[in-house]
Amino acid sequence: MVARLLLLALVAALLAPAPARAQRASVSGLVRDSATGETLLGANVSVGAERGAATNTSGFYVLPGMAPGSYTVVFSFLGYRTYRQEIDLGAGEERRLDAALVPEAVSGEEVVVEAELPIEEQAQVGLQDVPIRLVQDLPAVFESDLFRSIQLLPGVKSASDYSSKLYVRGGSPDQTLILLDGTTVYNPTHFFGFFSTFNTEAIKDVRFYKGAYPATYGGRLGSVIDVYNRDGNRNRYEGMFQVGLLASRAGLEGPLALGGTRGSFMLAVRRSTLEPLLAALRESLEEDAIPDRFYFYDINAKLGLDLGPRDRISIATYVGRDIVSIPFSADARFDLDYGNRTVSLGYTRLLSSTLFANTRATASQYFSYPTADVAGTSFSRPNTIYDLSGRADVEWVPGSAFDARAGAWGGYLNTRLRSVFDEEERINFNAGVPYGSAYAQGAWRPGDGWIVTGGLRADYFGAGNYLRVGPRLQVERTMGPNVLVQLAGGRYQQFLTLISNEAFAGFDTWVTTGDGVRPAWGDQLVLGIKARVGAGLRLETEVYGRTMRDLFEIRPGLQDVAGLDYADLFRTGEGYAAGWEILLQRDRGALTGLIGYTLGTTRRRYPTSPGFTSWFAPKYDRLHDVTAVLSYQIGRGWSVTSAATYATGQAYTEPISRYRLGDIGFIGGDIDVLITDELNNRRLPPYHRVDLGMARRGTVFGARYELQLQVINVYNRRNLWFYQLNTFENPIERIPVRQLPVLPNVSFEMRF
Repeated sequence: MVARLLLLALVAALLAPAPARAQRASVSGLVRDSATGETLLGANVSVGAERGAATNTSGFYVLPGMAPGSYTVVFSFLGYRTYRQEIDLGAGEERRLDAALVPEAVSGEEVVVEAELPIEEQAQVGLQDVPIRLVQDLPAVFESDLFRSIQLLPGVKSASDYSSKLYVRGGSPDQTLILLDGTTVYNPTHFFGFFSTFNTEAIKDVRFYKGAYPATYGGRLGSVIDVYNRDGNRNRYEGMFQVGLLASRAGLEGPLALGGTRGSFMLAVRRSTLEPLLAALRESLEEDAIPDRFYFYDINAKLGLDLGPRDRISIATYVGRDIVSIPFSADARFDLDYGNRTVSLGYTRLLSSTLFANTRATASQYFSYPTADVAGTSFSRPNTIYDLSGRADVEWVPGSAFDARAGAWGGYLNTRLRSVFDEEERINFNAGVPYGSAYAQGAWRPGDGWIVTGGLRADYFGAGNYLRVGPRLQVERTMGPNVLVQLAGGRYQQFLTLISNEAFAGFDTWVTTGDGVRPAWGDQLVLGIKARVGAGLRLETEVYGRTMRDLFEIRPGLQDVAGLDYADLFRTGEGYAAGWEILLQRDRGALTGLIGYTLGTTRRRYPTSPGFTSWFAPKYDRLHDVTAVLSYQIGRGWSVTSAATYATGQAYTEPISRYRLGDIGFIGGDIDVLITDELNNRRLPPYHRVDLGMARRGTVFGARYELQLQVINVYNRRNLWFYQLNTFENPIERIPVRQLPVLPNVSFEMRF
């Protein structure tokens, strides 16, 4: 069906009368921030009420198929002054028209965008833009964080206050593809997963697809987070620093010229500043389990050069690392060293006024080296991933009724996993795997408010020689200028899985498919309605359903793997998820924010695994989830931001009885055996929390500053994390382990 639609649309475009095509003109170009020269992603470009476009991920737009004549081209973007340009187009002319939009300070007054993009161009199924300014303003535990902010969106759940991992629409964290400048990032967490590795100072834009994502992406069952680093200020040098309780950061950016070629650079660094607090705690509390060595750091850098009006080359890199040592007692110690390194070399070229190409070479490394020593018994589990890849994408916009994209991505993935217990090697896995993918996607606008977008993606993975094909289809219908109805679906594949440890993110281990271990796959279907219900006020609702087949993971309790085939290491299961999301968002005026609600459920089962044969709710299953984020500009540089959350308590397993086996000689004592009727048979109490923050922005000695005062968990709700069972008591004592108490936070930032 998808292939037939693409063929019909392509034939219709090619068979259009030649004289009519020859008379048509086009307008294309880049949209930038006038202050910094940064390209603006998703900026609105329109001619009248019927014709519009949005800039792509390179800031490029196309208005094709225009009749000769005089036009007013309107450029607009939230937070910027609307810009108009009068043009006269001749027959067959290909006009290059770049625009630089002036930032408009929001000080309690409405920012009027006089020409909004047509709603069908403004909203895709499951797509959520994440404003970096909102991420920076939200009250945070020590540090503003991208993933913590995403957790406040409908359909996204967190495991605890101590984890930044994302559980999107019933999927586990490994079902979300995470890209940084086109490079896959495999474990983007710091501080045992307390927050993500993405330094908000370095980020320009974030595209978050919660589900039913287009054919341009692949390799994951659930969702996509596409992060783009800033290019740097093209007009002048700028610097910044910020001091916080957990970490401090600094940045430098500015114009660059090499041999007459103009460009820009950006450098952002972040390092932990928690060491003095840890040292004070060790001296005052004299307790074990306080790290005697701990630090982490991030380095983001990007350099770009304009080789000409049609060509740009860029190189971006990221380096992040965590090192921690924890003494649990005089004869027990845990050490962890883990992190990520990425590099991306990109080249973009405007081949013509309607054809745009983007090529990229990437390299990504994830490494984890955990070791432990308990009473002279040592344990280590090093895990590394090396991923080298290259990709090429082409966008073609021949007319207003049709546009298309196509691309290919190929690479080599090397995964290493070794497990040593008491100097005895238990696991030694080292595999290099080629992989590749190709896609084609087209959007057809037959008229009367209809848009049909079809795509087809093929993925190959060398471990097991698996080739999988997944169709994607999206149908949209506008109901007047302010209402859009969307239906989207597709099939998705996944060749890797993450063996996750919620307590220590450095213990996370990636494994792949292989002989006898089939790729996971699943189908998604999403129905959405999106409407503009007032100035700057949008209402979105989506109903989704998804299946998950051939989910594979290491068999629990597996101890000795000697002599086992690769397939014998795994168990295979299935799952499903369904839900309803509502989002009300206001992005203009003194009061901005969002209110979201999710009604959702997800289930898993592993038919061949004892104790897991029935459907059960994973711990991240939540029936109800409500979030509210509000920000108010008081005036004179002051603003207030609050975030509130309510969620159904997570599932856990509670034993219903027990018995004791006595005199177990080889164990050296008795052993308690706990019995339960089913997995995750109980619920923790509901989770709720309110955070509050105030910010003061101003200038001093010509430099801009920002002071943030925040209170996390304002009313000190000690949400339950889990129960620890004391089996020495009869009946068994259930000891609650709680999450964050009320916490103050202060940070100070200066830009010069």
